Amino acid sequence: MNQANINERINNGDTSVFTEIVELYQGMVYNAVLNIVQYEPDAEDITQEVFIEVYEKMDNFKGNAQLSTWIYRIAVNKALDFVKTKKRAKYGGLLKRVFSLREEEEPVSFYHPGASLDNKEKAAQLFKALKQLPQKQQLVFTLHKIEGLSYNEVAAILQMSVAAVEALMVRAKTGLKKILENYYLQQNGKK
Repeated sequence: MNQANINERINNGDTSVFTEIVELYQGMVYNAVLNIVQYEPDAEDITQEVFIEVYEKMDNFKGNAQLSTWIYRIAVNKALDFVKTKKRAKYGGLLKRVFSLREEEEPVSFYHPGASLDNKEKAAQLFKALKQLPQKQQLVFTLHKIEGLSYNEVAAILQMSVAAVEALMVRAKTGLKKILENYYLQQNGKK
C-alpha cells in the first residue's frame, strides 16, 4: 500500500482503506504507546483510541507528511495525554487520595514483548531509568533507539528540528548513563 494510493482512497471517501491502515500500523502504534505508558492494558486501550481518532480524522489527512508520521504523532499525543492525566490523578488532592477506594499504582515489573527473557531485567531497568528523564528526552530516546526511527522521522513526529532532536538524544544518553551507572556497578560486583 503506497501513500499516494492511500491519499487517493481517503480523498475518494473509501473507508475500507481504514482496515488496511489498522493492519499495517497496529503493531507500530501499540509498541510506541507501550514504550511510553509501560503498562500493557493501558497501551491496548490507547491503541484503540488512536485508531478511532485516525478513522474520525482521515478526511483531514492531506498527505503533507508520511501516513506513519501522522499516526505516530497521534499515538504519541494520546499516550502523553494519558500519562499527564494519570499523574494528575496520582498527585490529586489529599481528600481524593484518602477516600479513593483503589489508587492506581505503577506496575511492579514492566514486561515488554520485545525483550527476551534473558534481557527482561535489563529492559525493566532501562524503562525505569527512562521514566526519570524529562519527557522530551524520554520521547526522543524511545522513538529513536527503541522504535528505530531516524532523527528526521522523530523530528517530524515531535514537530521540532533535527538539531533539537539530536541535542535531546545527547542529554538523554548522558542522563541514562548516570542513572544506570549504579545498576551496572552492582551487576559487575555480583559476578
